[in-house]
Amino acid sequence: MKAIALEGFGDVDHFRLAEIEIPVPKAEEVLVKIKAAGFNPIDYQMRQGRREKQLMTSAILGRELSGIVVGIGDQVTGFAPGDEVIAASGSKGSNGSYAEYMAVTPLVMAHKPANISFEEAAAIPSAGLTAWQCFKRMNIQAGQKVFISGGSGAVGSFLIRILKQHGIHQIFSIAGSQKSTDALYALGLEENQVINYKTKDVAAQLIAANEGALFDVVVEIVGGESSEIAAEVLKVYGTYLDVTFLATERTRGLLFDKGCMVINISNYAHSLGNNMAYYGEALHQVVKLIDAEKISAPAVHVVGTLSLKTVQEAHLLMENNQGQGRKIVMTVD
Repeated sequence: MKAIALEGFGDVDHFRLAEIEIPVPKAEEVLVKIKAAGFNPIDYQMRQGRREKQLMTSAILGRELSGIVVGIGDQVTGFAPGDEVIAASGSKGSNGSYAEYMAVTPLVMAHKPANISFEEAAAIPSAGLTAWQCFKRMNIQAGQKVFISGGSGAVGSFLIRILKQHGIHQIFSIAGSQKSTDALYALGLEENQVINYKTKDVAAQLIAANEGALFDVVVEIVGGESSEIAAEVLKVYGTYLDVTFLATERTRGLLFDKGCMVINISNYAHSLGNNMAYYGEALHQVVKLIDAEKISAPAVHVVGTLSLKTVQEAHLLMENNQGQGRKIVMTVD
């Protein structure tokens, strides 16, 4: 099968086109013909050799997919050849999703929503699970107000949809382009709930938009200066959800001084605890909402088909924050 492999840490020139054997599923695995694969920031962080590289088990990157089951091991139940599926494969597959096939445990899979394309479905696992974990762990109450940095991105937009579905509407975010602003409006945010982060005194503008009050909960998805803004607008004893591990020293100081509860959001935490069933179960909950049309799948940017050029372009788009409110995916067949 065709795959894009990483031959060394560094820039995108370290990818190469490879031909490898189609994996053979073990007794407890399924073989999936990949139809589309999503790209995530953790991918380029691995490529660069940052701390996320410790999660690599294959030179082929890619941690989520949609596809069709084409083979099953003799101990597999709940899935059959021909089933359309999505998978939060992480590092638990025979290889990453920059490939034509993957053998993977069905514990990290769910049936694909029937009302969306394979490309849209490939955008669900990582963003959907991250947003779902944020929602379940923030324990937000009716009437509380939340600030989400990067609200127009895949995780942020998913989270906004889930919050609104559960009756939380006092949601504020920041945007740096008209496309991102329009994406937030399309999610149901009002004009006063979206602040341009390229202007001065962003934190003061957010507090003013929140009627002079600090926020009960913030969800930080961007890192760096954005994390400082999130910490500034959070109330004393508030809840700070960190999705990035990119908070600054000043951010950490602000959160400590305010006595805030810091919740680290990590999709791979459950795999470290060998709780692989969590992924399939949580995906099933997200799929139920999409199947019932209570929330929609993230908007996608299909960057191309499986090729060296496509993978390189996708990584550069992510690194330069050029997703413009859409999840970057590629088709595989």
